[in-house]
Amino acid sequence: MSSVGLLLLCGIFLGVAPAGAAGDAVTIDAAVDGTQVGEGELLLDPTRASRISVTVHNGTDTVRHIKTVRLSGTALALTFFSYDTTVPFDVPAKQSVTRGFVLDLGQLGAQATGLLPTEIEVLDTNRDVIASIGVTGDVRGSVWSVYGVFGLAVFGLTLLAWAGALIALARRRLPANRWQRAMRFLPAGVGTGLVAVISLSVLRVVAPSPAAEVPFLLGAAAAAFALGYLTPHPDADDFPGDPMGPGPVDPADPESTQRITRPLPGGVA
Repeated sequence: MSSVGLLLLCGIFLGVAPAGAAGDAVTIDAAVDGTQVGEGELLLDPTRASRISVTVHNGTDTVRHIKTVRLSGTALALTFFSYDTTVPFDVPAKQSVTRGFVLDLGQLGAQATGLLPTEIEVLDTNRDVIASIGVTGDVRGSVWSVYGVFGLAVFGLTLLAWAGALIALARRRLPANRWQRAMRFLPAGVGTGLVAVISLSVLRVVAPSPAAEVPFLLGAAAAAFALGYLTPHPDADDFPGDPMGPGPVDPADPESTQRITRPLPGGVA
């Protein structure tokens, strides 16, 4: 009976504890221009202001003091736009409060474009994040925005990395060690992965996220690493000779044959 009672107690704790933990949290729901956040992509148009509505659900036993609502977008662990709006209100314990405001996104077109992970957060009076909700934002910005220029800069650096590695390969100036040759190609591979992630984001195919970034980065880096490792070994004759010693001997050139004198018996050379 003791074992049966122990199993029952474990079942009670496992079944009840998560429900209590979920009820003690602070969560939010949000809508932008009437579209519920979380239902598909969130359109962010810089040419017009957006109406944002935020509902805070307070499942705790204390009053939560809300001061700021933040709308931000990130990619590759970098924040490319962030808007903080002061909307002070209190949410009593075990209750929900909804507040709405109009947000001017006029500067968004110069900050980002394409699909970006977007978050709506509520902050307290100490500017600590109380709760947040994430969504994929469809930013209708300019290619010459900060995010677009960042992608073009990564593309240019990647071209330089590939050009340097391939020119060294053509001139047989790569290191003789295979691992060193592979490391010479690795930066070009990482850059290729970054260009792929940013391009798919700007073209509104896939938003940057760990699930999308890691395969592209690891795949491109591994391919470039393998390419450098398998490049042909530079021949020893391709390296310049010692300037202090005799140069290479050409059998077809009689003048290049060095004459070596040896002493003969009796001291006659």
